[in-house]
Order: sequence, then structure tokens, then C-alpha cells
Amino acid sequence: MSQLRLNLLTGRWVTVVPSRAQRTSDFAPRAQKVENDPDRECPFCPDSAHSHADVPLLENVDAAGNWQLRVIANRYPAFEGDESLAVRNLGPVHVMAEASGTHEVFVYSPDHEVRLDQLSDAQISQLMAALKTRFIAHANTPNIRYTQAIVNHGREAGASLAHPHGQLLGLPFVPGEILEEERAFERFKGGCIVCTTTEAESNNERFVLENDHAMEHLTDSSDEALTGVGIAVRDALKHLVATLGDIAFNLVFHTAPSHHEGTYHWHAHLFPKLTTTAGFERGTGVMINIIAPEFAADALRSAAVNA
Repeated sequence: MSQLRLNLLTGRWVTVVPSRAQRTSDFAPRAQKVENDPDRECPFCPDSAHSHADVPLLENVDAAGNWQLRVIANRYPAFEGDESLAVRNLGPVHVMAEASGTHEVFVYSPDHEVRLDQLSDAQISQLMAALKTRFIAHANTPNIRYTQAIVNHGREAGASLAHPHGQLLGLPFVPGEILEEERAFERFKGGCIVCTTTEAESNNERFVLENDHAMEHLTDSSDEALTGVGIAVRDALKHLVATLGDIAFNLVFHTAPSHHEGTYHWHAHLFPKLTTTAGFERGTGVMINIIAPEFAADALRSAAVNA
């Protein structure tokens, strides 16, 4: 069973998941372009015997009955169980709780080789609609207080399988990162900090592309808005690939916690894995960028992107 241990210095939870040490990994570093066991059957491919053993929590099929997107339970869950968060002390200092919740995998294409930036508008719409459906299901689960959607692409970004997929984690607590963002929205008195930042870009020097979508809760968004955000993420990845090639990246969606009200504007963070987080960054929490955002945006805008 996974556990939560409290970092007493930061007040943030750390998840301890012993079962994940048993995972096999078939995604070698991208520089090698070779999988650890190229003969091992991919569990996410439609013709895999292993894939049919997983009963989908959600599945979209085409007219011929072939699945196009599936959401299944993670075989090595970091969060599992329906208990509410119950904190207990381990001696005079240490604090722990059971890591209850849910951990799911969404396989957003049956094609083993396709990348997120290569999906069609229709596939993006389907992916975002599936996320909304699972977010709503999590919000209606009593012990889940926050849902984190992620895509890890590439071994350097933490992917353990080559097949295109993401993960949905239903947590029994609201992460510190989200609480800090909520406080930032609350402190900003001019309205929405994200909208104001966008409006302040009069010369667009830090913009790569834009559209008009997003609101407080991802689950409150219309189908049009969801698709718009998904297409923006896909097109941002297109610019990255055109500029830097098929690099590893992390994609995370941030939304207001299920039962929180207030000023919040759901959004996505895209983290290309270009440099290594080293001692200074880990010791201080201060990240070092090697290029200013204005120059990065200019380079991305100038990239020739295939339609």
C-alpha cells in the first residue's frame, strides 16, 4: 500500500510507492533510440493480449468497433483506495497517511508511433472530452480532493512505456503547488492574473500562439473551449518539435480543486526537458533559464510548422 509522508520543512506531502520499484521499463533514453526489450509486447497496443485484460474505465470506439482512446486502471498505482485522508503520527515528529485515491492511464491513440503533436483536431477533441469525463467522475468520488492529469513523453521526462499515453491521479489532498497558485490568484486584485498577463502583452513578444478559451474549473468548460485548449497545446508542441526535434517533455493540467470556489483560471504547463535540474535549483527552488522568454517565443514563432 502506498503511503503519504509529510515533509516537515515544507508542509508538503511526499508519496512513498514501493510497488513502482517492480515496474519493468521498455522506454530507453531517447538518445539511444532503443528499448530495453524490443521483443516485449506493448500492453497498450490493440493487438496485445495483455491490453484486453484491462477493463476500461472509459473507452471510445470507431464505427468498426475498434477502440480509439481508453482509460484503464494503472497496474502500479501511486494512489489507491477509497479511504478519506486520515493523518497519524509515527512517533514525536513523523507524520503519515494512506495514499488513497485513484491512478489511471489514458491511452490516447491505438497507434504505437504517433506523437501528441501529430493528433488531428478530432483526436484532440476526443482526448480533452475524455479528460473532462474522468475529472467529473473523480469530483464525485468522496475521498478525492484534486485530480492531476499529466503526459510524460520520453525517458528523460519519466515515461516508462513508449506507447503514447498520459496519467490521471485522483489525490486525497490538494497539492501545495495548486494551493500556491490559488493564493496568487487571490492576492492579485486586478482580476484574473492569467487574463491580465495576456492583456498586458501589447506587442505579443512573449506569445507563440493564442485563442480565447479556459475558465476556473476544467469540468465547467464547454466542448469548444476544451478542444481549443487542447489544440493550443498540440500546436505549441508542433512549434517545439519544429525548433528542437522530438524532445522529451512533461505536460500537466492545473485546474481549481473540485470543491474550491474563487478566482482561478485553469491552464496547462508544458515543460520541455532541455537541461538537468541541478544542485542550485534543488537547493533553492530558483530555476535557471538559459534563454529569455522573449527570445524563446521568437524562435518558436519563426519555426516552420507542418500542418
